[in-house]
Amino acid sequence: MKKIGSILLVLALMMSSLAGCSKKDTTNNGATTTPAKTESTDASQTEETTSPEETTKDVTIKVAAIETAYGAEMWTKVCAAFEAKTGIKVELTTDKLLEDVIGAGMKAGDYPDVVHLATGRPAALTETLIKENGLEDITDVLSMTVPGEDKKVIDKIAGGFTESSLTNPYNDGRTYMAPMFYSPCGLFFNQGLFNEKGWTVPKTWDEMWELGEKAKAEGIALFAYPTAGYFDAFFYALLYEAGGADFFQKATTYAEGIWDTPEANTAFDIVEKLASYTEKSVPSNANNDNFVKNQQLILDNKALFMPNGTWVVGEMADAPRADGFEWGLTALPAIAEGGDAYSFTWFEQSWIPAAAENKDAAKQFIAYMYSDEAAKIFAESGAIQPIVDFADTLEGDNKMFYSIYDNGAKAALGGFATTDPVEGVNFADTVFGTVNSLVSGDKTKAQWIDLIKKDSDLLRAALK
Repeated sequence: MKKIGSILLVLALMMSSLAGCSKKDTTNNGATTTPAKTESTDASQTEETTSPEETTKDVTIKVAAIETAYGAEMWTKVCAAFEAKTGIKVELTTDKLLEDVIGAGMKAGDYPDVVHLATGRPAALTETLIKENGLEDITDVLSMTVPGEDKKVIDKIAGGFTESSLTNPYNDGRTYMAPMFYSPCGLFFNQGLFNEKGWTVPKTWDEMWELGEKAKAEGIALFAYPTAGYFDAFFYALLYEAGGADFFQKATTYAEGIWDTPEANTAFDIVEKLASYTEKSVPSNANNDNFVKNQQLILDNKALFMPNGTWVVGEMADAPRADGFEWGLTALPAIAEGGDAYSFTWFEQSWIPAAAENKDAAKQFIAYMYSDEAAKIFAESGAIQPIVDFADTLEGDNKMFYSIYDNGAKAALGGFATTDPVEGVNFADTVFGTVNSLVSGDKTKAQWIDLIKKDSDLLRAALK
C-alpha cells in the first residue's frame, strides 16, 4: 500500500438480502452441518450480471475462516450471498482456533478449498504451507471478473496490496495469497489524557523520551504492549524509519552484514530504550491468556502508548476506562526532526491450498470477496478491505484511524522473507519475542543482536 489515503473504505450501513449457506459447527459438542437462516432475495440481487469462469453448479466448496473480533456471522452472510450469486454451495467452518480444527484433516489429506488465515499466528499454519510450497498460485484470479459485476479483481484491489511479500511470498512475480481485511497499525493512546495534561503527541523519538520523563514523574509508564508479537508491525515500521525501503528490503531478506549497519543499530537502540520505559508488569501478562490486561493499562492511564491495530477497539469495547477516555492513534515518531514517520499496515490473507479439490470454484469465491456486495457485508462487522474507492465516508474512530496516512505518515508494508524450514529457528520469536527479556532484564541488547545475527545467517542460506 503506497498511498493509503486514496483507498479509505466505508463502514456500510446497508445489509444485502441473503440466501442460505451451510456452516459446520466446530464447537466442542461435535461437528454437524446446519442450514443458515435464509431470507428472501429479490431477482436484482441474484441475477448473474457477468459470466465469470464457468464452474459446475453442483460443486460444494469448503471454506475455512478464522473467527476474530469481527465475529463469524459475516462469513455466514457472505457465503449465502455467494451461493445466491453463483449457485456454488459452500460448507463453512469458522473457529477462533482454526488451525486446531482443520490441521488434523489437512495432515490426513482433507483440505479446505479456501482458507482465510493470516500469517503471524502462533501456530504458523500459513507459514508452514508457504515453506512447503502448499499454496495454489492465484495470480489468474486477479484477471477474473468479479461475480455479479463488470470489473476485474485487479481493478478492485488497491495499489500495492498484491505487490508485497505478504501476498507474493516467493518474490517470483506471482500472487499466492489474497489481501483481505486491513488495519493501520501504530501507537494507540488515550487522547483524553493528553488533552487533560496539555501534552503533545511526540513527533520525534527525542520528544518521546522527554514525554516519558514527564509521565514517569506522574507514575505513568510511557509504553506497554499486548504481547511481544505485536512488535512485528512496530519493528517493521522502525526499520523503514531507520533506513528507508532499500534497507528494509535487505533486512527482511537477511542480507549479510545488515545487522551491523548504523541503521540497524539505530533501531536496536530505540527498542532498548523503549524497553526501559515499559511498564514492568507487561512481560508477565504478554501471552494469549492475559494480553488484555496489558491493553487495559492504556484505558486506565497506567501507560501512555501501545502498538496495536484497529481491532483493539472491538476487543476493548466493554472494558472499563478512565473518565474522558478517547482513542488516539499515531505513527511511530520520526527518528529526527523532519524525518519520515511510518505506520505499518497489517492485513489478513485468504488462500487456496495447492491440494484443494475444487480450485476453480474456490477462485470464484476469492474473486467474489472483492465485490461491493461482499465488502458491505464484511464492513458491517468492521472488517475493512483494501478496495479502491469503497468510499470516503468512514465515521467515528475509523475515520480517524484510516486517515493516519493522510496526516503525514507513510505506510510500511511487508515482512521477513520466506525460507525453507531451518531446524530450531523461529525468527519472529528471536526478533520480537526477545523484547520480553529486554524489558525484564533477562537479556541485553548485545545478546539480542547476537541471536538475530546468528539466525539471520542460517535463514539467508535457506531463502526460497
